[in-house]
Amino acid sequence: MSRKFLISFFASAVFLLAVTVSASAQFAPVTGTVQMEKADGTKAPVAGALVEVYRTDIKAGFPSNKTDKKGFFAFAGVPLGATFTFAVSAPGAAPDIFPNIKAGQENLVITLHPGDGRKFTEAEVRAGVSASVTGTPEMTAEEKKAREEFEKQKAAVEAKNSKIETNTKIVEAALKAGNDAYSAKDYDTAIAKFTEGINAEPDYVGVTPVLLNNRGAAYDNRAVETFNKFARSPDVSVKSEAYTKTKADIVSSIGSYKMAWEIIQKAPASDILNPQAVETSKVTALKGAKGALKHAVQTEQVDPVMIESAKVLLPEYEKVETDPVKKAEARMIIADLYRVTGDSDNAIPEYKKILETSPDNLDALAGVGFSLVNNGYIKNDKAQMQEGSNYLQKFVSAAPDTNKFKTDAAALIESLKKEQNVAPQKVTTTKKKP
Repeated sequence: MSRKFLISFFASAVFLLAVTVSASAQFAPVTGTVQMEKADGTKAPVAGALVEVYRTDIKAGFPSNKTDKKGFFAFAGVPLGATFTFAVSAPGAAPDIFPNIKAGQENLVITLHPGDGRKFTEAEVRAGVSASVTGTPEMTAEEKKAREEFEKQKAAVEAKNSKIETNTKIVEAALKAGNDAYSAKDYDTAIAKFTEGINAEPDYVGVTPVLLNNRGAAYDNRAVETFNKFARSPDVSVKSEAYTKTKADIVSSIGSYKMAWEIIQKAPASDILNPQAVETSKVTALKGAKGALKHAVQTEQVDPVMIESAKVLLPEYEKVETDPVKKAEARMIIADLYRVTGDSDNAIPEYKKILETSPDNLDALAGVGFSLVNNGYIKNDKAQMQEGSNYLQKFVSAAPDTNKFKTDAAALIESLKKEQNVAPQKVTTTKKKP
C-alpha cells in the first residue's frame, strides 16, 4: 500500500470519524517508521519491513502491514482502550517486538539491528511479552551472536569517531597556526605546526596531504632562504653548514610531497569524499616536488635519495602538467640531478632523450657536453671527450654571453685542445617527431 493511498484513506477515515464522533469515538490510527541502525551508528529507513500486530489484553489478532520505500507504516481503525504488541521483521535484520502499543499513537520510530532476517511466531511474541520486562523474546544463538557482533562493531565505530573528533580539533588548530606562520615566513614554526597536525592524522586522504604539501613548501622555502643568506659567505664553515642545511631541507621537502602523493594513490575510493579536492592535492604535491628538485639542481645540493624520488614523481608530474615547456623542464631536471652528482653514465642518455626532440636545447647541449667530457676523463676515453667537445662547441656557438655555462664550456673546449689534442667537430642531430 503506497503512502499516497494511505493518506487519502486517512482523510476519508478522519472525515467519517468526525461525523460520527458524537455517537462513538472508538477507533484511532497508529503510524510510524521502521529504521535500521548500522554498525557505524547511521540509520536508514527499511522498505518492506513486516509489521505484525497482536492484541495482548485479549487473545486476538489484527491485519499486518508492510512499510513503504521510506520505511513508513500505518494502521487505521485501531480500537481505543486495547493494548497491542508489534512484531517487526525485515530481510537482513534481527526481529524485535514492541509492546504496549495503543490506538492514537502516531509517528512511532521502530529501530531494528542487523540479523538473519527471520520473524517471530505468534507463540514467540506472546511468550516474549509475558516473560520479558523489555518485551523482547529470548533470542536464538545466531541472533545473540549477531547482536554481540553488532555491539562490538558499534563500540569500535564510536571509539573511532571520538578519536576522529579529537584529532580534527588538533588538525584544524595546527593547520591554521602553520599557515599563519608560513605567511609570516616563520618556516621553523610552520614546519613544527604542520608536523603536529600530521602526527594527529597521519594517513587520512581528506586532510593529511594538505598538511604534507604545506610542510613541503615550508621546508623548500627555508632551504632557499638559508642558501641565499649564507652560501656565499666568505667563512668556509658558515658556507658548509648552509650547504648541509639546504640539502637536508630539500630532502625533507621532497619527502613530504612524496608522502602526500602516496597517501592519495593508496586511498580507497570510499575514503575520497571530495574527489576534486583530492585531485588538487595530488597536483600540488607533484608540482611542489618538481619545484624542490629544481632548487636542488640550482643550489647543487643533490642527495641520491632525491633522484629515486624524481624517477617516481617527475613522470607523474608530466601526466598532470599541460604546459609542454614545463614538461620538458621536468625531463631536464632528472638529467641535471645525475650530472650534479657526477653520475655521467645516467646523465648522458637523459640529455640525449631531450635532444632527440629538441636538438637546439641549450641546457641539454651543455649538460651532455660536460657529462661526456667528465666521463672521458674518468675512463680515459678520447671518443667521449671528442663527442663532448662537439656538443659544447654547438652550445657555445648558440648560447648568449649571459648564459651561466658559456664561460666554463669555452674554457673546457680550449683545455681539451691543449691537453688532449681534441678539437670540436660539427654535431649533426636528427630531430624526432614529438
